[in-house]
Amino acid sequence: MQGKGIIKFFAIVLALISFYYFSLTLVAQKVEGDAREYAKGNADKEKAYLDSIEMEPVYPLFNHTYQYCKAHELALGLDLKGGMNVTMQVSLRELVKKLGNNNPDPAFNQALTNAEKAQVTSQKDYITLFVEEYEKLNPSGKLATIFSTQDNQANLKFNASNDQVKTYLQDQANAAVKQSYTVLNTRIDQFGVAQPNIQLQQGTNRILIELPGVKDPERVRKLLQGTAKLEFYKTFDNQEVYPILTNIDKLLAAKNKTASATTADTAKAAPAAKDTAGKNNGSLLGKLGKGAGKDSAAAGNKLKQQNANPLFAVLTPAVYQGQNGMQLMPGPAVGIAKLQDTAKVNDMLRTAEAKSVTPNNIKFLWDVKPRTDTKDKAFTLYAIKLSGAENGPVLTGDVITDAKADVDEKGRPDVQMIMNSSGAQAWKNITAEAAPSKAAIAIVLDDNVYSAPNVQNEISGGVSSISGNFTQEDTKDLANVLKAGRLPAPARIVNDAVVGPSLGQEAISAGLLSCVLGFVVVLVFMVVYYNRAGSVAVVAVLINVVFLMGVLISMGAVLTLPGIAGIVLTLGIAVDANVLVYERVREEMAEGKSLKQAISDGFKHALSSILDANISTFLTAFILLVFGSGPIKGFASTLMIGIVTSLFCSLLISRLIFEWMLEKGWDIKFSHAWSSHTFKNANYAFVKNRFKFYAFSGLFIAAGIVSIVTRGFNYGVDFQGGHNYIVQFKDSKIDAEQTREAVTKYLGVGKAEVKTFGEDKLSITTNYLLEDKSEDADAKVESALNKGLKEVSPNYTIVGRTKVDPTISNDLKTSASLTVIFAILVIAAYILIRFRKWQYSLGALVATVHDALLVMSFFSLFKDALPFSLDIDQAFIAAILTVIGYSINDTVVVFDRIREYLKFHNNKGEGTEVVINNAINSTLSRTIITSLTVLFVLIVLFIFGGDVIRGFSFALLIGITFGTYSSICVATPVIIDFGKKGLK
Repeated sequence: MQGKGIIKFFAIVLALISFYYFSLTLVAQKVEGDAREYAKGNADKEKAYLDSIEMEPVYPLFNHTYQYCKAHELALGLDLKGGMNVTMQVSLRELVKKLGNNNPDPAFNQALTNAEKAQVTSQKDYITLFVEEYEKLNPSGKLATIFSTQDNQANLKFNASNDQVKTYLQDQANAAVKQSYTVLNTRIDQFGVAQPNIQLQQGTNRILIELPGVKDPERVRKLLQGTAKLEFYKTFDNQEVYPILTNIDKLLAAKNKTASATTADTAKAAPAAKDTAGKNNGSLLGKLGKGAGKDSAAAGNKLKQQNANPLFAVLTPAVYQGQNGMQLMPGPAVGIAKLQDTAKVNDMLRTAEAKSVTPNNIKFLWDVKPRTDTKDKAFTLYAIKLSGAENGPVLTGDVITDAKADVDEKGRPDVQMIMNSSGAQAWKNITAEAAPSKAAIAIVLDDNVYSAPNVQNEISGGVSSISGNFTQEDTKDLANVLKAGRLPAPARIVNDAVVGPSLGQEAISAGLLSCVLGFVVVLVFMVVYYNRAGSVAVVAVLINVVFLMGVLISMGAVLTLPGIAGIVLTLGIAVDANVLVYERVREEMAEGKSLKQAISDGFKHALSSILDANISTFLTAFILLVFGSGPIKGFASTLMIGIVTSLFCSLLISRLIFEWMLEKGWDIKFSHAWSSHTFKNANYAFVKNRFKFYAFSGLFIAAGIVSIVTRGFNYGVDFQGGHNYIVQFKDSKIDAEQTREAVTKYLGVGKAEVKTFGEDKLSITTNYLLEDKSEDADAKVESALNKGLKEVSPNYTIVGRTKVDPTISNDLKTSASLTVIFAILVIAAYILIRFRKWQYSLGALVATVHDALLVMSFFSLFKDALPFSLDIDQAFIAAILTVIGYSINDTVVVFDRIREYLKFHNNKGEGTEVVINNAINSTLSRTIITSLTVLFVLIVLFIFGGDVIRGFSFALLIGITFGTYSSICVATPVIIDFGKKGLK
């Protein structure tokens, strides 16, 4: 074997990387365990503990902070640790309506309605559908008369064509989605969750949000769907506000006094309200100058130790080191606090003592982003000046017509802001008043300060340039924020799922159990069947799992329950290559070759089949990764990585182990006495009986198609739309039919489907109020459900919730169908390239379609006959694609042996059918054994993997069975009947 040194080097490097990333996960978990022990069940204390240690080194060997370890640990999906998954959809109907200034034109309004209805089943975007519908209703109508205004002439002329208007609307739609993304990204910080995730779904008007560990889903829904509020405020200067803050600090210290000693210390430390910057050596500012470092955060740490200054212990004044000591920073920034201290500062500023000395026109707001000049995650506090009789902003964001990232004359990033005529006049007056003192105007979105630029001079004409210490990303964000003030397109929740922590813990337990048992099953089978050689496969599989997990963690992949299923399935697939090699070695040894030569030739001759089989499975997993969504992507990525690591371990690591064993002179056996002749000299008439197989498959599929047309499927909530609830009961036994009757009273007849979900849980699906777009629609549904559930039992908990809008469900069904078709065509094309004959490609195409139809027929025929759910959902599509990939895997092994026999064994005057039948029988052992290893782990997954993926694992189970059958009994007969002459 050549290149042993390189293989060993890569194996050692990969092992070190894997163990390194494993260690990061272990360190992060240890810190969190310490936090739980410290908090003793108090969630706020636990969060405060983790916040305080976030930037502290917790991994001495590499000097890594907790934040670093947390960012690089094995991330768990929401289905494993609980949380909330939300899909927001920007309402483009509202956007178009507002851009058209609520035009009363009947054709315009009817087109809006028609486009919204058409979008449910169409793959076209809303803007395209709207323009098409308008042109149908008013063929000679000009959209420019509706959308072109004096304020948008730069982008849309009065005489613009309908196509130009369409382009303009699509640009505005894309901008609206990006603006919503920026707004939502900011709001998510308010939820206090660890590792939130927000993603734009490219090519759509949807935004995916994942919030692990959310405790109050209803609050999340309200905050996410609230209208963006952009405002401009005048500001106070730090020197005006500092005396007020010191007075608050003094009053709070006086309130907290408990002893005369503390009183004396407080009196010495607390500054008088009349102190001004740098004039009183006894003031807090003066003390900051004594021995204080240049870093204000370091001064804050000193102040924390002073019990006499409760406010300034957590809020460091905005100061800098001047020639005469510490000086107050000019501008509206009045203090800096660490992330974990911002809530404490807010509470202090809301106390009666603080309000008694704070003018009514002051409002304190935090910067939206943490500072970049401090080690700890710290935020700046601004003093906002309220204006007018209502104590509000001086200007609101609805006056902005456009904003864009730009550069100034020196090439530095800035933002250009454009206002309408009324806003331009108001802005001129505001800037004229602020310019003499270079005062700052704060730009505030949802009560977060995005920027507070100083006004250099009066700005007329409505066009302003906002500059500062910006990066290009900063200017893009600020431009989106400014445009969000006139955002006429609300973002609504069209899909949300809540997984309770108890359900997540059950999923983890079931997943770990299925992984361990799956590995044990593979270990036992390989050793029992292949003797000592089987133990080599077991070692390779164990190394493969280590490498797989290490790669997953290093890539930042999120482990979901389907991802665990992918790992379990990888255990079965991992030994496929070993089985192919071992069966080939046994054949080589049967021809009288020495053990060393047989092993060498076995690896060599099995390579083609192994690569073809794994590449075909990899292709289907890749298609699933590209077109799948949510947890299914986790399954696909896990399977893809597993295939790569399996090949490395099965072909290279196993070979190294065998070489080492040969050097040691070990006696390597590839079978026991009872297994050495399994399927040897098999001579089943597969080709002769092919028409019987055609008849069986044809009848089963025909019955299935009739069932699909007449009875349909049990669609999961993600394919039919609606609300789904997982309800756990404390009572020992709850009857599903009794529950259905109870909840139907409140949800409506035919609007509730109730199924058992494990021993103590029910899955309840309803389309009640599904079309209701009001903010409290979800609360109404849950309220009605609770009324029915209380009639069944008062002892229940809703541990999981899912809501899917019909628009989403139809998109999912359409994309799922296209994904399956695309996968089949890609596989057929790959087979054509590899085998160079269209007969092989046709056989693979027919076999994959056959397998998909058989599984679908089974799910329709037996949808209500089995004691567990046979739902058609995204997980089912993942199962279908995996079945296709594995079926091709098996088919390729058979095809490879047929090609070999036609090339080397067709010289005895036997007919093509006889040669092909001999080829099938010669590879029967490999086909059956490879399928059995996968079937064994799937049975484990089905039994122990949990209710969430039971239907998914069952689809895989019957699919792999059908796939094994089709590779022998369908794919091969097809290439015979369509290519007798071409195959000779």
